[in-house]
Amino acid sequence: MINGKKDVPEHLVVGHLNRAHGLKGEVFVSPLTDHPEITFAPGVVLHLGDTEGEVSPDLLHPHLIETSRAHRQGFLIQFRGVSDRNSAEAICGRYVLRAGNEVRELDDEEIFRHDLVGMEVVTLDGNIIGEIIEVYELKSADLLEINNSQKNILIPYVSEIIHSLSLDENRVFIDPPEGLLDI
Repeated sequence: MINGKKDVPEHLVVGHLNRAHGLKGEVFVSPLTDHPEITFAPGVVLHLGDTEGEVSPDLLHPHLIETSRAHRQGFLIQFRGVSDRNSAEAICGRYVLRAGNEVRELDDEEIFRHDLVGMEVVTLDGNIIGEIIEVYELKSADLLEINNSQKNILIPYVSEIIHSLSLDENRVFIDPPEGLLDI
């Protein structure tokens, strides 16, 4: 861990290339980052992942963003060397990744979503609920999927339920409302 935080991975998923836009090679990207205006700016280098968001060594060569503009719930970007619709369509459906060492350092109260996966969830009175196996990004709030021995449980990542977390202990402490864990 660095400064109480887990090591930053070599690459982080920052967006998904959804569809080609127009005839000149632009691609619509759905941001998967809290700082899309920095991540999808001209001059930024991104890498293509596969359709599952995994690093693919044969796709890992850099892709420089030449132009970028906000569009609806995302951005229209154009990479150097992608100059027509066919080239843009060829990369659609993939995730884009950014080198971990290029991502801005987190504030003390921030955590990467991927750091939550694998953390143990414990109630304030010490009952172990299970382990976080997935984090879903929803408009209203992120949703934690927790695996325990009997079933998977979904818990909203909201301040009314999440009391605190400790990277050192690899634990998330929750104060669930009555009945939430029975759903």
